[in-house]
Amino acid sequence: MGVLFIIASNLFYVYMPKLVGQATDQFDDGFEPEDWFSIALSLGGIYILMSIGKGIFLFFTRQTIIVVSRYIEFDLKNEVYKQYQRLTYNFYKRNNTGDLMNRISEDVSHVRMYLGPGVMYTVNLSVLFILTFTFMADISLKLTLFTLAPLPIMSFLVYKVSSRMNRQSTQVQRQQSRISTFVQETFSGISVLKAYSGESKFKDEFNEEADTYLGKHMDLVKTNALFMPTITFLIGVSTILTIYLGGVMAIDPDSNISPGNIVTFVFYVNMLTWPFASVGWVTSLIQRAAASQDRINEFLDEEPEVKSTNNEQFDFKGDVAFQNVSYTFPTSGINAVRNLSFSIKKGETLAILGRTGSGKSTVINLLMRQFDPENGQILIDGKPLFGININDFRKQAGVVPQEVFLFSDSIRNNVKFGLTEDSEVTDADIIKVLKTTHVWHNIKSFKTGLDTVLGERGVNLSGGQKQRISIARALIRNPKLLILDDCLSAVDTETEEIILNNLKEQIEKNTTLIVSHRVSSIRNADRILVLDHGSKVEEGTHEELLALDGVYAEMYAKQLLEDQKESENEE
Repeated sequence: MGVLFIIASNLFYVYMPKLVGQATDQFDDGFEPEDWFSIALSLGGIYILMSIGKGIFLFFTRQTIIVVSRYIEFDLKNEVYKQYQRLTYNFYKRNNTGDLMNRISEDVSHVRMYLGPGVMYTVNLSVLFILTFTFMADISLKLTLFTLAPLPIMSFLVYKVSSRMNRQSTQVQRQQSRISTFVQETFSGISVLKAYSGESKFKDEFNEEADTYLGKHMDLVKTNALFMPTITFLIGVSTILTIYLGGVMAIDPDSNISPGNIVTFVFYVNMLTWPFASVGWVTSLIQRAAASQDRINEFLDEEPEVKSTNNEQFDFKGDVAFQNVSYTFPTSGINAVRNLSFSIKKGETLAILGRTGSGKSTVINLLMRQFDPENGQILIDGKPLFGININDFRKQAGVVPQEVFLFSDSIRNNVKFGLTEDSEVTDADIIKVLKTTHVWHNIKSFKTGLDTVLGERGVNLSGGQKQRISIARALIRNPKLLILDDCLSAVDTETEEIILNNLKEQIEKNTTLIVSHRVSSIRNADRILVLDHGSKVEEGTHEELLALDGVYAEMYAKQLLEDQKESENEE
């Protein structure tokens, strides 16, 4: 419809110079002065009506093409966002947040600019040129060819500059992503930045990145700026050729060229000025959109490493088993888990203990199928993990990650985050889990209680409070599988003991996996697994491992000594 409206608008537009040419010939033929006013009024009225018709169809053009481009932008952003959610753990390890944000905002906007103004001006130029050439050739093909002779030169210049603009556009987009990443990291780590008085250092680094962006952008602007004066000059040459050659032909008695035709030609040539002047801008839009779409396609074409191939409903009974599982991170080459085997039965609690970097969190990511093992297999109720409905399995698990993430929302909504849409919980249910995690006494002292809106990543809470709210988020789901990944590291020993005692009922009726580097968090587990460099080095109960007098006993003795020193210092 937009193309049809462009054609209709230009039909009115190209007829208007012809009307002026006919009027010029009428004045040239001579008539009585008293007829001037009526003729001028008549011609002026027709000209105004044509202008109104052109304007109406131009309005319809923008209401179709531009509006559709906005809908496409909306769809494309949703498509990119949906793809971001499909992609898995390792994808986010490889890519920066700022770059991901830039592709869904800046790159999508550049594509929209091509699909809207870019397409509109391209079609408009094509239609206007065809109609103008037809009307001009109808008057004199010879004069038309002379008048439009500079256009091939213009086309050649556009072709030569386009490739350069494409390279420069890509460089600008990459630098924009670098700036977005830099700013995002700066704001995320603002507390560290201020603590180390790094403002001036980061300011200098940002200025350096911004100067690089400015330089690359100015190179693109300079290239783009060559178009307008060049095209204006070539249009001026066409106008001079029209007046000179048209005048020569009009003097020839055998020629059918009239002064009105010359005026008409001058109008037509100048009508083409802006459309051809927009070629440079449209070319820039096309090149930017092409570069942006390539960057978007990099992500849209990427297949998630983990796919749920089974859509049948899955009901978790409670059994988990690792059989000779190994995993190496592709980005770093670190062999995080090596031939690991263990099992957990329904109602059992397995604890995994190990120093930093021993592979504890990798075990959890493998269990929740954030990525798949290289060797071995993981069985859930005796079935391979990759063969079950992973979405159903995850909905029945409550995971408290090591790195707590709270949203910029109310405490109530942060706790309810993990619930499905059909789940119904009351404030009493929320308060109950907050009491279980020993944090309600803090929240009720806040002015707005559960309605307290948290800052970004829960910045207005302490580390221990954030961890306890994160545990409450998992408990509100009544999970059949509870996974605690070193989630009590920011609370004191006394609070830790209270929370673990409160969790006893929840732990005893379901399958539980506790990961920690603190012996105090896991000593009451049914079985304890000790990891070292991704391998199992010891397994047993608390008493059995102490009797072995190995790695576990050594870690227990050291932590017991540290706790005693802390107690003495407090006294």
